[in-house]
Amino acid sequence: MFPELNNLLNTTPDQAEQGKLTLLCDAKTDGSFLVHHFLSFYLKANCKVCFVALIQSFSHYNIVGQKLGVSLTTARERGQLVFLEGLKSAVDVFFRPQEEPHPLQFLREANSGNLQPLYEFVQEALKPMDSGEAAWRCPVLLVDDLSVLLSLGVGAVAVLDFVHYCRATVCRERKGNVVALVHDSGDAEDEENDILLNGLGHQSQLILRAEGLATGFCKDVHGQVAGSKLCFGSRSHYCMVHDLN
Repeated sequence: MFPELNNLLNTTPDQAEQGKLTLLCDAKTDGSFLVHHFLSFYLKANCKVCFVALIQSFSHYNIVGQKLGVSLTTARERGQLVFLEGLKSAVDVFFRPQEEPHPLQFLREANSGNLQPLYEFVQEALKPMDSGEAAWRCPVLLVDDLSVLLSLGVGAVAVLDFVHYCRATVCRERKGNVVALVHDSGDAEDEENDILLNGLGHQSQLILRAEGLATGFCKDVHGQVAGSKLCFGSRSHYCMVHDLN
């Protein structure tokens, strides 16, 4: 968890907002530190977290999490964290019987735009608790990252539909939060990526964009975080220069 980012957003784990969609975006730099920040932030806030990790392994996130003061292993063991490891699941899906449901079912279907099994996985992972279970503060869906779905052949409209349904269930119905990372390729010809970014931008209450410095390389500072927050129908903008290393 990065204290300076919390200061920028004027929030702490004890005062975490509920019911919002946060879009994380990176351009010409690695914005994964934002994912690690929000993962550690919501675990410290005692939220129930469903993490759809399509980029790295569980051990990678756990090592970084320990540096930020949280143990993903402990969180998973006590039921606070539900972790979908995309790298492993992408292989497992091909060795399961066709009739057996799988969150990444679209990988072995001719129609690769069907993300309903993934949505159902999220819905089940963040369902309201029984009376005998530990009480978590609120449900949180974290996705790293949605751009991978595009590279696997899923259309931008299908990804936007997936986020829409997750937002309706997690944010509106269950008063939780959704946080998702999307890469900005900067390629004007990448229409699917543009559709996804623009669509999510209109839905998001908070947008954080990590990007390289416009002035080029600097020895001590490697990039900046630009923010946009929706408040009463209008957006307020701010910028923080930050060492992205």
